[in-house]
Amino acid sequence: MDEHQTQDLVKELVHRLLSAAESGGDGGGGGGGRDAAGALRFAHRLLSSRLAPAVLPDEHALAESIKRRLAASGHPDDALAFADLHSKLSARSRPASLWPLLYLLDSLSSHRRAAAAASCLPNLPTAAPPRNAASGAAAGAGARPGSRAHGAPPGGVVLVSKDPDNIREIALREYTELVLDETEVSEAALVRDVLYACQGIDGRYVRYDKAGDAYDLPDGVRVPRSTRTLVRKLCELGWLFRKVRGFISDNISRSPSDVATEVGTVAQAFCSALQEELSDYYKLLAVLESYSLNPIPTPGSDSGVSSNYLSLRRLAVWLAEPAVRMRLMAVLVDGCRGLRGGAMAGTIHGHAQHGDPMFQEFMGRLLRRVCSPLFEMVRSWVLEGELEDVFAEFFIVGQPVKAESLWREGYLIQSDMLPAFISPVLAQRILRTGKSINFLRVCCDDNGWADAAAKAAADVGTTTSRGGLGYGETDALEALVVEAAKKIDLHLMDVIHKRYRFKDHCLAIKRYLLLGQGDFVQYLMDVVGPELSEPANRISSFQLAGLLETAIRASNAQYDDRDILDRIKVKMMDHGDGDRGWDVFSLEYDARVPLDTVFTASVMKMYLKVFNFLWKLKRVDHSLTGVWKTMKPNCIVSSPFYKEGTNIRAQFVSVLRKCQVLFNEMNHFVTNFQYYIMFEVLEVSWARFSDEMDAAKDLDDLLLAHDKYLNSILEKALLGERSQGLLRNLFELFDIILQFRSHADRWFERIYELQLRGKGKPKSKSKEKDSWLDGGRKAMIQLAGELFRKMGEDLDSIAKDYTASLDAFITQLPMQQHVDLKFLLFRLDFTEYYSRVSSRK
Repeated sequence: MDEHQTQDLVKELVHRLLSAAESGGDGGGGGGGRDAAGALRFAHRLLSSRLAPAVLPDEHALAESIKRRLAASGHPDDALAFADLHSKLSARSRPASLWPLLYLLDSLSSHRRAAAAASCLPNLPTAAPPRNAASGAAAGAGARPGSRAHGAPPGGVVLVSKDPDNIREIALREYTELVLDETEVSEAALVRDVLYACQGIDGRYVRYDKAGDAYDLPDGVRVPRSTRTLVRKLCELGWLFRKVRGFISDNISRSPSDVATEVGTVAQAFCSALQEELSDYYKLLAVLESYSLNPIPTPGSDSGVSSNYLSLRRLAVWLAEPAVRMRLMAVLVDGCRGLRGGAMAGTIHGHAQHGDPMFQEFMGRLLRRVCSPLFEMVRSWVLEGELEDVFAEFFIVGQPVKAESLWREGYLIQSDMLPAFISPVLAQRILRTGKSINFLRVCCDDNGWADAAAKAAADVGTTTSRGGLGYGETDALEALVVEAAKKIDLHLMDVIHKRYRFKDHCLAIKRYLLLGQGDFVQYLMDVVGPELSEPANRISSFQLAGLLETAIRASNAQYDDRDILDRIKVKMMDHGDGDRGWDVFSLEYDARVPLDTVFTASVMKMYLKVFNFLWKLKRVDHSLTGVWKTMKPNCIVSSPFYKEGTNIRAQFVSVLRKCQVLFNEMNHFVTNFQYYIMFEVLEVSWARFSDEMDAAKDLDDLLLAHDKYLNSILEKALLGERSQGLLRNLFELFDIILQFRSHADRWFERIYELQLRGKGKPKSKSKEKDSWLDGGRKAMIQLAGELFRKMGEDLDSIAKDYTASLDAFITQLPMQQHVDLKFLLFRLDFTEYYSRVSSRK
């Protein structure tokens, strides 16, 4: 169908519609020709217009709406008929849609109802006809306002169009002219200035206001309020860009050495990542600037204008996504200002927890660049033991210490530098792995860790070269750390146990410092006892060292390894006036590198504390043994006083009985207490420590097991902080026993002197035999009686003090929290003798 046929059909349709309207009217046709010409022009404009309905083309929904309207208006038969016709027509017209036809019919019906409703109002005119079509009808004078002009159609085509004379286009052109009259600056100039502002550059109109800290148009520039608001909104991107660029320039626009000192490698990587993002931003601005050169079309302008023009509203669409990214970068810049290293990476990671995929992709790309130096530090530390942290950015910090303190104090974790994507447990593993490598290299002089680290990296499939790890690979990092820690710790334990014989040295300390080698302790007591009875300032440590060597050679200790025996040395503690050798004598063990990592100076002080306690206990036991040797029955029976008269013999036997009873009580206490210390404390603690030592997987486990072993000994041996009162009572008991030994030595020495005097009488006979003998014997018996009386008084006093101290000691035992101390009470008072005595008091 050509254009002429179409025009003829339109003309015929218009004439038929007008004829139908006139036949239904009053028949007046004076203006019929002019009405037909106007209606035809209107029809042409209507068909050539680009107006489109502001609804979605949904055929089913529109059909249902029409059907419901018919049913609601009281025409259910019409609704059924419409539904039937629609279904038949739809089946024949497929795949074409009936929505345009339905929309036309619905619009006609709606306009017709609106016109009918308007005619029912008395003072309101009906819908005005088109301007050209109504010109002839307006000639009729005397037409009242509410009447319809002659020849005007009552409805139909005239009421279908929403813009019969392209009023919309005319209004838009008039609005544009009005806006141009109110605006001093063209939109193209504003677009250009906004693009300048987005680059941090002042334009001709849009400038940076320092007082308001924003880009804005001066108040003197006359633009519509909506335009000013839009310019401000667009220039926010320039303000954000200015902040980001300022951060980069503050950290990079200096000499490299100054930059490193100020911010470090992580901050440099952050600035580099920001600069890369800004490079993409610059590319976008370059494209927009090329678009801004194209003229902005106006209503009525030539249709040949390029469509790639750039208006303010189009610019707002273009800059929406860059503004989101720039705003995020500005937030990161504000949050990271003043931070460095792991703290900066952790802050950036905190902003990455977002549900927007674009947001996550941007932050992931940024974090991969930022965390690259940090992950390189982790890799270097875990696989090489190198702390490449010149600018204090790593969460592990090293400090200069002696070799013996390297493991405990040489390396620590800075919690403020630990990023959130590395858990504290993983950080501890990272710390221990690097410490193990440095311990092997510095303290053990071992290089076997390199093979273990290389094997660990190969097992997890991670390269040992730089750049093998990055952000988002936390699982790979943890797998590498776990595998490296496992193999390096295994090698470290092998070196400690086999090369440096850690268990043998622990056993040597137990045998010599904790007095577990019984024959050695006995020989040592025998040989150094007389020397230690002297004042401390008269004792030579060199002489004691010789006596120590004598005790070693006289006992089974001589068969121990010479390296171990050479480490046992005599140590004389600080002494004051009145101190004896017993008070200042001690043994020490020379624990060299790397064993001094376990046996530190503080640990050896605790061993010294235990040794002094055990040495005093052994001295008390040794003293009681000496008393027993003096009081042996054969020595007593062979005494002359045992064969004297009834009176002196009774005194002698009574004193000896008191002495024997007191000795038995003291020996019972010391024997049971010594058994408790040597077996329940030392041996049980050693057995547990030995098992934990064999099960230790790393040096931390070994240190923990040893600390637990030593603390267990201190706690169970009454040397802990909570047992100080009980320990004082125990030392009082020891002092009373030693006092008893001292008195017993003097008593029996005096008795021995009296016995020697009695045996020496026959050798001193003189001419005055009878008188001298009688006087000498009487004097000896008198002296012996006085001695026995004094012995009895001293024994009663010592027994009284001993009983009081023992009762105080036993009374405090049930109050101790450790279960083994309660078992000690059972051993000391298994017959409940002391409990019954205490209850009677």
